[in-house]
Amino acid sequence: MPDFEELLSFPCHYEFKAFGPAGEDFVDQVQNMVTTVVPVARDAMRCRPSSGGTYQCVSVLVSLQNRAQLEAVYAALRKIDGLKYML
Repeated sequence: MPDFEELLSFPCHYEFKAFGPAGEDFVDQVQNMVTTVVPVARDAMRCRPSSGGTYQCVSVLVSLQNRAQLEAVYAALRKIDGLKYML
């Protein structure tokens, strides 16, 4: 299995995906949590509803300078109420 450092080189663009309940509240929470680590504009975010409309996937594209930022964003996303899954 390749080492983590072989897969990513910093700085880089990275897309986080958070799955949670449908609605703007979840989108706002994702943006707020990512912004605690790196700046993110709303136009760098995409939302895709589930087939049943109960859930959504919020994708956020950011520029990361180092591995610490990557880990910090994942840690921040874990704090979101209603988060079901993340990539």
